[in-house]
Amino acid sequence: MKSNLNQKAKVVTFGEVLMRLSPSDNRKFQQAHQLDFFFGGTEMNVAASLAYFGLEVQHITNVSDDIVGNAAMASLRKFGIDISAVNKVAHPLGLYFLEVGSAMRSSQIAYNRLHSAFANITPGQVDWNTILENCDYLHWSGISPAISESAYLTLKEGLEIAQQKGIHVTADPAYRSNLWKYGKSGPEVLKNLVDLSNIFIGGVNEINEILDTDHSSDDKGFVKASENLIRASPGITKVFDKVRNGVSASWQKVYGRAWTGEKFITTSELEVTDVIDRIGTGDAFAAGLLYGLRNFEDDLQVLNFSIAACALKHTHVGDVNLVNVEEVQEVVNGNVSGRIKR
Repeated sequence: MKSNLNQKAKVVTFGEVLMRLSPSDNRKFQQAHQLDFFFGGTEMNVAASLAYFGLEVQHITNVSDDIVGNAAMASLRKFGIDISAVNKVAHPLGLYFLEVGSAMRSSQIAYNRLHSAFANITPGQVDWNTILENCDYLHWSGISPAISESAYLTLKEGLEIAQQKGIHVTADPAYRSNLWKYGKSGPEVLKNLVDLSNIFIGGVNEINEILDTDHSSDDKGFVKASENLIRASPGITKVFDKVRNGVSASWQKVYGRAWTGEKFITTSELEVTDVIDRIGTGDAFAAGLLYGLRNFEDDLQVLNFSIAACALKHTHVGDVNLVNVEEVQEVVNGNVSGRIKR
């Protein structure tokens, strides 16, 4: 891997762009007469957050060749994401429907993405060699290879070329068993892709799924699981985990922990007592991590920045973390009062 990062190099993300439809004011769908919509998607959320942090970032995806796809591209452009390699195709944009919970009532999500534009992406549509020029990080999540076999093969090709070029690869291999519908084993596919990656963003549950192990979720189990993962996938050098302790849908506590390959580190817990929107909080953590890896030498500093970014995402509606570096640093420095700035 490269020893010195080029701060002018870009980050590349790969994944589906979805339209989110949701009633306002915590209404249930049967109460609603109109819906708000946002554009998001796991990797796109990471890209948008990185753009708000001031990084150059390019997102790779397919969108529908219609007014909805045009609106999605306009949204990505507004966030500051490079969309020059986005393909417009004759398939609909994926949708998801979110009913936002409150207190003891859980949020609920329904997806409509089985035959979406992204599900039909193919390796021939993505010129990875050109896209990965002047790139120092490529980011993926376990959602993308679960959508379709062609999405998996497209991502795999990108990771193989990234490895040849010495590009750092960050993996957020969340396993969603209900998404794997095309006959491949999810854990097996994810293990193959993790083998082509360098930084693992996830915890004991993800490692247990991929390696078919049963490590405990406490800190000791996390360290053992991380060591096991690094032995099984030697390209992985560090494991970063976001830990959530939910009191209710409206009250969340989060902290970060990591295995650096040499030592265990952890952050203080951050408490959000009035959650506005939980969607995209894990993506905010991943974006904070990518920013930190490119800008900080100390792993604990990286982890503190990541969990602060995650906590802040709980405070505004939509999929994307609309905060800048200074706002995250204030939380890192202990300013959690929320006082008005004048």
